[in-house]
Amino acid sequence: MTGFVNQVVAGLGGVGTALLAAEGDGIAAAGGSGGITVVAQQALGAIVFALIGLAVLALAIVLMSKLMPLPFWKEIEEDQNTALGIMVGSIVIGISIIIAAAIHG
Repeated sequence: MTGFVNQVVAGLGGVGTALLAAEGDGIAAAGGSGGITVVAQQALGAIVFALIGLAVLALAIVLMSKLMPLPFWKEIEEDQNTALGIMVGSIVIGISIIIAAAIHG
């Protein structure tokens, strides 16, 4: 397992090389270790996009709480307002779908 981790860390340093290697015949042109760098590059891209998506979702939730005319966290937690909880959950799922579609391209 540590060999794989070392290859991923080494691959993060050569992201540009992995990109050039991936343009030819794909992983076959890059050789055995080049395939790992391509995987490391794609994993890094997925992590970056996931973090950006989570940040945008958190921003949307904060904006939603500021724009609502009532304190919806109090309504959901203390007053046990199930309908408001379902509405807020639906809004969060809808925003998540939009973010996923924007990241996917």
